[in-house]
Amino acid sequence: MTATLNRRATARVRSEVSTEATAPPPADPVATLAAAPAAERLRRQFAAVRVAFTWFGVRKALSAEQKAQTAEQFGADGGFLSAAKKLLDTKHEAFGRVTALRTQIVAYWKGLTLPYPDPGVRLIRQDDVAGFDARMTGFRAELDASVENLDAHYAQLRTAAADRLGRLYDEADYPPTLRGLFGVEFDFPSVEPPEYLLRLNPHLYDQERQRVAARFDEAARLAEEAFAAEFARLVSHLTQRLAPGPGGERKVFRDSAVENLRAFFGRFRHLSVRGDADLDRLVESAQRAVAGVDAQAVRDSDALRQHVRAELASVQASLDGLLIDQPRRRVLRLGRPAGAGEGVRG
Repeated sequence: MTATLNRRATARVRSEVSTEATAPPPADPVATLAAAPAAERLRRQFAAVRVAFTWFGVRKALSAEQKAQTAEQFGADGGFLSAAKKLLDTKHEAFGRVTALRTQIVAYWKGLTLPYPDPGVRLIRQDDVAGFDARMTGFRAELDASVENLDAHYAQLRTAAADRLGRLYDEADYPPTLRGLFGVEFDFPSVEPPEYLLRLNPHLYDQERQRVAARFDEAARLAEEAFAAEFARLVSHLTQRLAPGPGGERKVFRDSAVENLRAFFGRFRHLSVRGDADLDRLVESAQRAVAGVDAQAVRDSDALRQHVRAELASVQASLDGLLIDQPRRRVLRLGRPAGAGEGVRG
């Protein structure tokens, strides 16, 4: 009896050892994510971010009476006339600083993010959130300081407006101060279905999950199209600059032509979720074409110009075909059966 029990125990141990030896190793989370569809990688690695501005409008429509007076001068029907007056000189240096900051903020936000179907919302890598928060807080402080400076010139701007507008000038169009009338805010809205909905109505929650999955599938497509369009523009510009002029002369070739393309490569590596293998391949080909290429060397060497141009022309030809084929790809994506492809559920 004892011998039988010992044999059974030994067999069990051998079986457990054999099972452990043949069991697959635990999945690598990084490798698993890399193999996931683009929309799923986008959903796991990115967060939604929204930027909104408060901005004092410097144009105001003329009143009905003013439009009627203007129409009368031209023998026109006031009901078919649209006219507005400009309240402040936006070319003033102080106003220009405020406007330039808005342009910088939008460029920074869009340069660090990917498009999302919901208006005013874009997607940012989760590991970029802290840096974005710090930079935007700095932008907000700069904007407040610039508005303070603009307000110091406000009386001067109003006096100039009164001179230029003549009888169209109306004191009521001008607030006492410009402080608080320009500003920027940002937040990180949730684009996932709320968990409380699962408790209240599981069926509605499932519908929301499907809606969000479709949103991210669309976001992946928008990202591919945005990258492809920007890439095509940069490659086309550089190729044209490398081509000889009508008389065979060299065209002006600036450092920015190469620098802008290299900046694109950096953003593409950082933000792309690699949803289009053809686009990835073309970007790699363009990178090889300009790898180690110095703008001055391109200006000095006809052979180098011709070589880089030939490489990029090949990329451009393939890229043109890719852009033409995009509507068909979209139709195929939207026509997939539920549960197939890149949609994410839960």
